[in-house]
Amino acid sequence: MTRLIVAAGGGGDAVAAAMLHAALYGDEDHAVILTYAWDRLLIDPLPGPRRPADFTGLERLTPAVWTVPAQARPIAPAGSTLPRLAAELPHTFALLDPYQGAQGLTHQLEDLVSHLEPESIDLLDVGGDILARGDEPTLKSPLADALTLAACCQVNAPVRLLVAGPGLDGELPPEDINDVLGLVVHAFTASDAEAISAVLEWHPSEATALLAATARGVRGTCEIRDAGLPVPLTGDSPTVHEVDLDNAVSRNQLARAVMATASLEEAEAHSREICGYSEIGYERNKTLWLKEQQPAKLEPAAVWAQLDPFESEARARGVTHTTFRRLTEVLNLSGSQRNDLRQLLISRRPEQYDAPLWHIQMQPE
Repeated sequence: MTRLIVAAGGGGDAVAAAMLHAALYGDEDHAVILTYAWDRLLIDPLPGPRRPADFTGLERLTPAVWTVPAQARPIAPAGSTLPRLAAELPHTFALLDPYQGAQGLTHQLEDLVSHLEPESIDLLDVGGDILARGDEPTLKSPLADALTLAACCQVNAPVRLLVAGPGLDGELPPEDINDVLGLVVHAFTASDAEAISAVLEWHPSEATALLAATARGVRGTCEIRDAGLPVPLTGDSPTVHEVDLDNAVSRNQLARAVMATASLEEAEAHSREICGYSEIGYERNKTLWLKEQQPAKLEPAAVWAQLDPFESEARARGVTHTTFRRLTEVLNLSGSQRNDLRQLLISRRPEQYDAPLWHIQMQPE
């Protein structure tokens, strides 16, 4: 049997889709994970999502859909995590191309469903920002989720919307979406997290890292992103909820607005009108800002000199964990230095590695 899982926001949602498949369907069924090639700027320095023309080595699955095999490569200066995911995970990764708006995405989905005749179709979002109304002050990246939601509700096939790890992306507090979360269909366990443990050693997703950590039993408060957003890690964090698709569309004003769009620019305009911004615009601005910055050198003595005060201040804020992306930003290092920093910290203080997070331990008395 073939299972189709649509990763609502791309990036870490595609990794979480692999964990979901292992947990719900096991090894007997084959998964096709349909996802954007839309990575953080530390992976892909170009703003916005990548389209098929940005890769070499793609393979055509249907007239409208390409797969990203392990041998595919993004054309420089673009970057993408998808070829490495394809090399390390036993799934087929198919590419969502949003440049023809929600109408183009709907056509891609219909083409894929017709070709695969999947046993099930799951639309997966980690964190729950797919349920955003659009006016929430903490919302950062509504466009990708709104486009996939708009497309999935127009497909002539049953689609199950699943929200994993409510609140773990730091965009919507769990209490803001509890009223629309349905029954818990699964609670991830440490065994489920093993399916993606090796990937999370290098993949920069924070929300999916928190999802895997809480599946392993990690609890506390984790600071994420450059802004240091505090995210509670609770017993509800590793749960997966089913959500009524129509309720989600009724709630998501941006999804309704982009439903008839035929270009990404048109969808972006709706995002600016409804939410006041577009995440692609944010990426454009951050790209310019990063070009002007001079990242520090990764010198161990300087790392420890800055890390200890940061941990002390974080401890005072009630923080128990943080991500390696957050530490990279705090230490004024570039995204390309993230893995080297991670290896340095773990080699010196292995007791603080609470995979895949960094544990800010209580100060000894």
